[in-house]
Amino acid sequence: MTSHATTHPDLPAAPIIEAVGLGRDFVLSEGPFPRRTRRTVRAVRDVSFTIRPGEIVGYLGPNGAGKSSTMKMLTGILTPTSGTVRVAGMDPARRRTRLAREIGVVFGQRTTLWWDLPLRDSLALTRHLYRVPAREHAERLAELTELLELGPFLGTPVRQLSLGQHMRGDLTAALLHAPRLLVLDEPTIGLDVVSKSTIRAFLLRINAERGTTILITTHDLGDVERLCDRVMVIDHGRLAFEGDLPELRATVPVPRVLVVDLAVPAPAIEVPGARTVGVEGPRQWLELADNPARVIAAVAAEHEVADLTLREPDIETVVSSLYRGGVPVEAEEHG
Repeated sequence: MTSHATTHPDLPAAPIIEAVGLGRDFVLSEGPFPRRTRRTVRAVRDVSFTIRPGEIVGYLGPNGAGKSSTMKMLTGILTPTSGTVRVAGMDPARRRTRLAREIGVVFGQRTTLWWDLPLRDSLALTRHLYRVPAREHAERLAELTELLELGPFLGTPVRQLSLGQHMRGDLTAALLHAPRLLVLDEPTIGLDVVSKSTIRAFLLRINAERGTTILITTHDLGDVERLCDRVMVIDHGRLAFEGDLPELRATVPVPRVLVVDLAVPAPAIEVPGARTVGVEGPRQWLELADNPARVIAAVAAEHEVADLTLREPDIETVVSSLYRGGVPVEAEEHG
């Protein structure tokens, strides 16, 4: 995917997010009273990164890696224990109220909407929270209603909305004040395929047309592959990787797999530069350690081949391998 940052030449060059040596510690009390002991847990350690206006950046990591603590520091909910962070030119913890006018935040498992109110009324209250002029609110709501197809359920109480409708409502609420930065935490969690596709297409559109910067945490690697220009991977509180998707794939030694459909079933194929990791009837999976062209030529020379498919490692496999210290992950599913 072409970097979205390059498609917005009129945007200012100054970073919209800049973190330097960012750290956050928590002190935990353990054991029975009155003999409790105190232990310091370092949730985020010396994290530094920059996000430019117009980028879509994925922030990945396993549960407990430090993603949520980082997000809370970026939005001013937590104060860093060490290091500095500036978002839209401001210290988030010190200027939280003013920063709220520059950013929109959506948490996939929490909502800013009023549970018992119709979605339309909930969005009207959001206008007052951000002090958006009535005309601007009406124009933006009309635009977002069309883009996210909110019309059929604007009059429905929030508690009765489906997960997909709920997420579209939350996105609308986060964007009504036209923020420069949209921070998303698991925005497609629990959604069906159609709802995910709708959300992803919408995010790409507002990024391309408005230049909205998007920072997204997700466990759905489809979000990463379809949306992100760049990814950062955090593990045990430290940045384990920062770069684009091709760089991530190149960083971790996860082999490509050649799927071979033979004309008739046969024993495991043995050719130089490959190792057979699965056999199911006439279909075999070969893990490649050599140039694919040479392996394909060797297979074709010894077997009657009906079809061949070269599979690049998906992002989920690559990231899982990175979490495990770069140990190659063998194909566990061959289907």
